[in-house]
Order: sequence, then C-alpha cells, then structure tokens
Amino acid sequence: MLEWALIFLVVALVAGVLGFTGIAGVAASFAKILFFIFLVLFLAAIIFGGVSAPPA
Repeated sequence: MLEWALIFLVVALVAGVLGFTGIAGVAASFAKILFFIFLVLFLAAIIFGGVSAPPA
C-alpha cells in the first residue's frame, strides 16, 4: 500500500510540474489517503503484534 501511495505522489508531482493541477490534486489526495491507511494498519500491526506472547 505504501508503494501505491508513492506512485500517486510521483504522479501528482509530475502532473503539477506539467500544469495539470486537477489531476495533481486528485493524485495527491489519493496518495494522502493511502498513506494514512498504511499508517493506521502499520500502527495496529505494531500494537497487536507486541501484545501477543513471545515465542517459547
């Protein structure tokens, strides 16, 4: 998921440089949403992974 966020970020940057502000805004929004979803899932994995018992 982080890979897709980075891809959308690159698309937004390229579109912004070329002057396609509408496409750049949409791509940046998608990148931001995907990044926050990744962040929430990552933190949940750390929290719930740390709560489980250590291997015996």
